[in-house]
Amino acid sequence: MEITSKAIQSKTISSSQNPKSPRRHGCFCVQSSTIRLPLHRPHRKIIQPVNNPPSKLISTTASTTTSSDILRLLDCLGLPVPDAVYISLIKECTHFRDSNEAVLLHAHLTRNRRNQPRLPLLNHILIMFLSCGCIQNARQVFDEMTKRDFNSWAIMIAGYADSHDYEEVINLFSNSQLQYLMDCSSSVPVSWVLVCVLKACTNTWNLELGKQIHGCLLKSGYSDDLFVGSSLINLYGKIGCSEDGDLVFDQISSHNVVVWTARITKNCREDRFHEVIDVFKEMGKEGIRKNSFTISSVLSACSKISDDGNCGEQVHANAIKLGLASKSYVQSGLVNMYGKFGLIEDAKRVFDMNGVKRNNACWNSMFTSFIQNGCLVEAIKFLYEMKAAGVEPQELWVNKLRSLCGSLEIK
Repeated sequence: MEITSKAIQSKTISSSQNPKSPRRHGCFCVQSSTIRLPLHRPHRKIIQPVNNPPSKLISTTASTTTSSDILRLLDCLGLPVPDAVYISLIKECTHFRDSNEAVLLHAHLTRNRRNQPRLPLLNHILIMFLSCGCIQNARQVFDEMTKRDFNSWAIMIAGYADSHDYEEVINLFSNSQLQYLMDCSSSVPVSWVLVCVLKACTNTWNLELGKQIHGCLLKSGYSDDLFVGSSLINLYGKIGCSEDGDLVFDQISSHNVVVWTARITKNCREDRFHEVIDVFKEMGKEGIRKNSFTISSVLSACSKISDDGNCGEQVHANAIKLGLASKSYVQSGLVNMYGKFGLIEDAKRVFDMNGVKRNNACWNSMFTSFIQNGCLVEAIKFLYEMKAAGVEPQELWVNKLRSLCGSLEIK
């Protein structure tokens, strides 16, 4: 069985069950990884990496002891730094996402080790750099590694996926060395790696690779993973393969909110809005508790169904019952939905519900609703409120307001 990407020769892959529940099925098996891999999203505020560390190691504050201080003390005492100490300091840098300390720590390790550090220590360094937003530093360490295990490849795939470099995710996944490691070991946790790769396929429209991964899962008898399944549904939904998405949904024996939401999102993308409502009702009958993303997706469909907002009002009531009406995604969807049907008072009531917790999307939805319903005076007043709150209005609708008012003085 072979997998190919558009740019790389055929490779053999295998897959696995969810890492949380060890299970063997043919060649697919999952066990706990030896190290904790970076499954979290990176911090939004990425610190720029420091490529040339300063010559002096100084503490960031008078009351804080940094990893540089500890290493400097050990150097002054003439004591070697064991791997356990390096790993402890690396974990601290990873936790605080301190790119300066990360580069200094790696530089110290490189200076004081004649031979390349052991593989587990290098894998921790990869995690540290990626957590600090220093993906180029991580790639340099990765390329210089004389030996790599599955964790090394998986860490880099996760890092590039988090950085939205989806072409590189596919390139790494298609590498023959990684495919060999996956074939030779039946205990690697490939499930979440496949989630990253399928996300890359979705964003690069690489249906061919996505279908090959799906085919391997089917042939192995392993197609019941919830997270891989929801990723496949998203892929097929975005590319417009509705039947394939429904097939994946039917093949999963137990559905959670992630899988149901993926199916709803797929139907929204295909403009099957009435089916979105049917799936939403079926989800309730199955006793699946919805989340804010589910409600937001359904509201998007409700805004495109010509029923004077009746479906949207029912979804709103459901959101209130679940305690989700004040969530930012839901609030924005409600404002947009009520605005589409001319229910400005309802839209404004929802908008005022969250006060300072409103996000930019909610502000722009309210602004758009005023313009769409001809409330130009209110739109101008609201535009100044947005400026006072530091929210940037969408230029498209500002131009639309200028056109309707016949003035270019609105800024």
